[in-house]
Amino acid sequence: MSEIATVAALRASASGDAERLTTVRHEHLDDTPFVLVPLTLAGEACAPLAALAGTDPNLPVLLTVRRPHDQTERFGFVESLADLLLPYFEECRAAPKEPYTVGRGKDKEQRVRPLRAPQLLVPNAGGITYVRLLGRLTRLRATDGPHAVSPSVPLLGKWLTWFADRAEFPDSGLLQAMTRSLSAHWATGQSPTENANLASLLGWIDPPAGRTGAETAREREDPAAWPPTGPATDPVFDRTLDELIAKYEGAPGQRGRDAAARTIDHELRGQMLPTWHLMWQGIRRLRELPPGEHVAGRRAFDRQLFGEYAAYLDDDGRPQARRDHAVGAARRLARMEEAQARYDAERAYDDPLVMAEYELTGEAFTGVVAARDDERTVPGKRPGSPLWRPTVTVHCDLPVSMAAGTAVKCPARPGQKAEILEVASRGDGAVVLIQLNGGFDRKRKPPAPPGTLAALGETVTFTSIDPQSMPSALPAEEDTPWTHGGPPQPYEPTDEDAEEVWE
Repeated sequence: MSEIATVAALRASASGDAERLTTVRHEHLDDTPFVLVPLTLAGEACAPLAALAGTDPNLPVLLTVRRPHDQTERFGFVESLADLLLPYFEECRAAPKEPYTVGRGKDKEQRVRPLRAPQLLVPNAGGITYVRLLGRLTRLRATDGPHAVSPSVPLLGKWLTWFADRAEFPDSGLLQAMTRSLSAHWATGQSPTENANLASLLGWIDPPAGRTGAETAREREDPAAWPPTGPATDPVFDRTLDELIAKYEGAPGQRGRDAAARTIDHELRGQMLPTWHLMWQGIRRLRELPPGEHVAGRRAFDRQLFGEYAAYLDDDGRPQARRDHAVGAARRLARMEEAQARYDAERAYDDPLVMAEYELTGEAFTGVVAARDDERTVPGKRPGSPLWRPTVTVHCDLPVSMAAGTAVKCPARPGQKAEILEVASRGDGAVVLIQLNGGFDRKRKPPAPPGTLAALGETVTFTSIDPQSMPSALPAEEDTPWTHGGPPQPYEPTDEDAEEVWE
């Protein structure tokens, strides 16, 4: 937790109401997200018990498993979930396309991507784990033979595995946990562990009129009135569920079994419905925040990856391997580190509250433009060819720890490169002389186009972080040197892959 987040949490604890951590929303919210509230059988890692799912807040679809230990019913549950999700994916895929460019120079290529991509929303981090395990346990299932399942089951498993893989990248909005999204934008007066409970967290962020967040969160600690947000169930409810399942299995005749099934469905729906309403309440609160400038670009990348994976399933269709090979794991780790660095920088460029964290660490500073030299030039590489390099002088109220020669950028003018020439102390603050190295709408001599130079008296921020400054890419898999095992062999599924048990 950063210093600013710590201070915000202390203020929330003192006031009893949540404190904003951001000025904008840093995550994409689709117009029609697919909300999934799952429940699993207690004592097993991923034994589906029930789910509320859909894109309409007023019409959730209830899926239940009346005999959770029966694998046939379990796969029937997955097939029913596939009947909801796969058409949703196809609807997004059938959306109109837009062109985009990949590569540079001679390697530049024009492609198209759909204008929509799916978005799955689950209550908490446990919901993401549920999606990952459900994908792992279904994508390798056989569609023929003694234990055949519907073709939609392994297809959904491939998609769920892909969504869970993308959820590990911080810049992806394809699969999100509501508690994580809310906690990234608000600070509460409770611990991170307590923030994992959606009812308590939203109690702090959006309490009823006349109540404080702390009072509302305290009232929502009762699991009878506010059941856990899944996929785990409340232990007290587990005992009730065991009795209902026993009645269902021992019911005389079809009429008795149908009555017992309706009772099970009613009880399971009652466990999930409060969380379903909380999910849509959280969506409404997040939508009240304006999106950050870089959110649309990250969503465009999501749409690109979605289109590429859908095309892969059509062309190849092999499921993901049970384990990454060494080369693939290294490339994945490098991509995740790159995505994290880029996401952190983009958030800071979009949000002054986030940028303030970098000011505390000495990676940014804010001040007022006190002077500027619009016509300054420096000697070029060739004699008689001076380079136009204007400067601005910034007065800061706080010390600046950056040294001369540091490359910096101003978030208000992200296309303009700059360099610190001099830093001098001034009382409790500092005076920073900054040379601007471009970003003048391709002009090579003064005067500068309007707006490209900071005006006198303008408050500006400069930082050494750069969303476009990323680590160099690893070589392609086919270029893996022999010292690292050479190019990895493509994954081929085997019969043994599908023998993994649900427990």
